[in-house]
Amino acid sequence: MTDVLGRSGLAVSPVGLGLASVGRPGYLNLGHGDDLAGSTSVEAMERNAHAVLDAAYAAGVRYFDAARSYGRAEAFLGSWLRDRGLAADPVTVGSKWGYTYTAGWRADAEVHETKDLSVATLRRQLPESLALLGQHLRLYQIHSATVSSGVLDDPDVLEELRRVRDRGIAIGLTVTGPGQASTIERALSLDCFDVVQATWNLLERSAESALAAAHRAGLGVVVKEAVANGRLTERGGIPGVIDTASRLGTTPDAVALAAALAQPWADVVLSGATTPAMLASNLAACSLPTDELRLDALGGLREDPAAYWETRASLAWT
Repeated sequence: MTDVLGRSGLAVSPVGLGLASVGRPGYLNLGHGDDLAGSTSVEAMERNAHAVLDAAYAAGVRYFDAARSYGRAEAFLGSWLRDRGLAADPVTVGSKWGYTYTAGWRADAEVHETKDLSVATLRRQLPESLALLGQHLRLYQIHSATVSSGVLDDPDVLEELRRVRDRGIAIGLTVTGPGQASTIERALSLDCFDVVQATWNLLERSAESALAAAHRAGLGVVVKEAVANGRLTERGGIPGVIDTASRLGTTPDAVALAAALAQPWADVVLSGATTPAMLASNLAACSLPTDELRLDALGGLREDPAAYWETRASLAWT
């Protein structure tokens, strides 16, 4: 099943695939290293990424989300698109600029990525993304914009983004931190963005009113981190979601994704699956009846945004 991503007009599926965990050997998802089982050579990770992409495409996933900082995610996605002979129309690809991968293919690197939201980084990274993704790149997003970063007040960046949009590439931003709502509100005051991507999950719901406003304004809305970097999976052991999954005969991650899919303003909810088995578990969310989730009861899982983001920052890269 496909839908349209707001005023961008891009065709998408309700569940998309985010490639952060398959493009580099280190990530801050609970148990990420165990999922890779030591198979972290470039060749092994490309095979795994292709297997996850194959499973996603076979299941109807048509939106794929990468970033310059996701190690080789763009390269793996690009080689998969070429190997499978897919034209641009069957899939929509989004990527992001603003972070540079610095881990040197190590899970134990001291610094995994560096952030620079300057126009110089945008001008450097867009050609890099296009070289790997070509005509498939349909959406380009600021990576982790915040009000305090100043990127939304940088006239050079905004003008460059408008030039990119004039080339036929939709423009978006991803937001992060306890001030997500304020960042979205600032973005809505600008005539620049077609899509917003934000963290929303049963633990962190502070952006939902702003996301509803973005949806009403015609922006496409993409939800990231619906399983809270693994905290809303079996590994996280949070009783409310574990109990709901047991009652429904499913997995906690499926419950978490189903809760995000149930939000009326959500166009795409990203799975961050590392393996085909994890993807299958995530996709079970699509068959869960919303009324049986008892979302009101799950509302008690909500955390203070500052505490949530502090916990997220403390997660280990594995």
